Amino acid sequence: MCLGIPGQLVDLVDDNAHLARVEVTGVRRVVNIALLLDEHLQPGDWVLVHVGFAMAKIDEDEARRALEGLQLLGRGFTDELDAFLTSDAAEP
Repeated sequence: MCLGIPGQLVDLVDDNAHLARVEVTGVRRVVNIALLLDEHLQPGDWVLVHVGFAMAKIDEDEARRALEGLQLLGRGFTDELDAFLTSDAAEP
């Protein structure tokens, strides 16, 4: 099962490489935000992350609802969180 997981943008790491640090359930990772350049992301924004890429900008309420729904899925949430934690995006 492939799911996206909501993360809150903490800071922009590298504008040229389109990398940003996001926090998901207390864990921070660097993700690629190149797919959302037109969104003009800023710290505090919420994004939907899938295997190291921010796929969509979402609002805080949608992020909360998505996390609640993912937690109800049990294994699907765990698998997606594991994929986030082991993504190839390197921490600078």
